[in-house]
Amino acid sequence: MFKSRRVRREFARYISEPKLRFFQKKGLNIQMCERSGIYFYDQHGRQYMNCHCNGGVFNLGHRNPRLIARLKQALDEFDIGNHHLISAVRTSLARELVRSCGRFSSLSKVTFASGGGEAMDLAIKLARGLTGRNSIVSLSGGYHGHTGLAVAAGDLRYRDVFQASLPNFRQIRLAQLKDLERLDPCPAALIMETAPATAGMVILEKDLFQEVRKITRRRNIVLILDEVQTGLGRSGKPWCFQHYDIEPDIFITGKGLSGGLYPIAATIYQKRFETLFRRDPFVHISTFGGAEVGCPVALEVLKMSFHPAFLAEIESKGNQLEAGLKAISSAHPSLKSIRRKGLFAGIVFVDAPACFLAIKALLECGIFSVYANNDKKVLQFLPPLIISTSEIEELLDRFRKAMELTRTWKYRMMHKIIQYAI
Repeated sequence: MFKSRRVRREFARYISEPKLRFFQKKGLNIQMCERSGIYFYDQHGRQYMNCHCNGGVFNLGHRNPRLIARLKQALDEFDIGNHHLISAVRTSLARELVRSCGRFSSLSKVTFASGGGEAMDLAIKLARGLTGRNSIVSLSGGYHGHTGLAVAAGDLRYRDVFQASLPNFRQIRLAQLKDLERLDPCPAALIMETAPATAGMVILEKDLFQEVRKITRRRNIVLILDEVQTGLGRSGKPWCFQHYDIEPDIFITGKGLSGGLYPIAATIYQKRFETLFRRDPFVHISTFGGAEVGCPVALEVLKMSFHPAFLAEIESKGNQLEAGLKAISSAHPSLKSIRRKGLFAGIVFVDAPACFLAIKALLECGIFSVYANNDKKVLQFLPPLIISTSEIEELLDRFRKAMELTRTWKYRMMHKIIQYAI
């Protein structure tokens, strides 16, 4: 392994000096080295349980043996392929994505992308093209990628520095969702995460979601759901929107579809949008979208993630995790509440400084997790879906020890310093 000092020095020189300064300031000088299953090790050999999972990239753990075997097999047969031509393996993956929608049979078309931002860009283009309207509405605090249209649907902080704000994009707060009925001009689309992760791992009420779906249908507003972090079994169902008995017009997936091995994302949409491609089937293309060498890995991801027994275990393990966290919170006033659906969880602290200290203490105890970027009092907690019940007990034990650390004199003093700095 490379010497860590040299890596840091060259990281700053060739990649990002501001990022390195941030890592050093926050005490996050972690270089991911050896990795397997739910664990990874840093440059000093310290072990961490990965409860960040890169937003779901490692849903099935690091270097999953079944996925590695499929990739090795694929390398004997495939390369990137040609996105212009008919592809058997790409077609098989599209078919399985459509089948995963279950009774929502209108979701019958798939276009592949290399990443979630690209998949969202297409979703916005489809909505505008079919409705003939330009206005796009998204939820404040959401995140949908850093590409052109996707970043325009995100928060101002991601746009301003690059002069990337575009006309006809606006954001509304969660409490304003019912105001869709009165928005003028009528938007082409409403974009939202099924469970807003960057906004604080928010779990929406079923009645609210169903009311939003009624309004969007009534006004012919395309409902685009971002399932990049909530999909692929993370919620205990193939797709989180299935908990709400609603059918979006379009949804996107990515991150975990890669198996952590080969980048791939997808836009899944209703057949009616296909009319946009009839005059020219090549008005939207993606050179690396649905790369043939990555498709067998993604097919294996779906096979593993959507197995009924696997999905049932996610809910039972989620219950185990929540019960353990609640037991710990009863002894620690800084822990306010738990937000959870399946193994998609957010741990709400009383304030951002308490959350920051918890992250540092968790690192000391071998748990890697981060705060929700737009609600820094919420700790995003996304353990790999393959975590076992015994590993959950180990995770809870480490979490308990971390919370005890936050009570020590050193951490109490750090809390005061952070409060003053904020």
